[in-house]
Amino acid sequence: MTKIITGEEISKSIESTLANAVVASDETAMWVSPEDIHEVCKTLKNPDGLDYSFLTAISAVDYIEYFEVVYHLTSLRNNCSCIIKVKTRGRENPKVQSVSDIWQAADLQEREIWDLMGIKFEGHPNLKRILLWEGFDGHPLRKDFIG
Repeated sequence: MTKIITGEEISKSIESTLANAVVASDETAMWVSPEDIHEVCKTLKNPDGLDYSFLTAISAVDYIEYFEVVYHLTSLRNNCSCIIKVKTRGRENPKVQSVSDIWQAADLQEREIWDLMGIKFEGHPNLKRILLWEGFDGHPLRKDFIG
């Protein structure tokens, strides 16, 4: 059975390498600042370190005041998983750094989140709609979407 690593455990490992990258942590997840998500994910994937080589999923949640991007990671070698979260700033132009250059599986998932939630993944090589047509007005999974 895959061991679930708590946010508190994973944050200790990250804080030893990247000071001030961790915003908060609890039993379920670790929150990272939007500016540091790329470096944190590079550190997590490093095979000489924590070796989270598999990106299981990326999703997004609309909390009305802000959006949260949720990363589910798995280390196949160490048989463990963890959850990393990022809160975006504001609703008008939410941005998070892309991790598609770290995990190829992030490519389509980031495009889907952009398409349906409107969160821009900076540095993504091909950030365009994947389910809706170009020119569609808005992002239909937002709580404030009026279609």
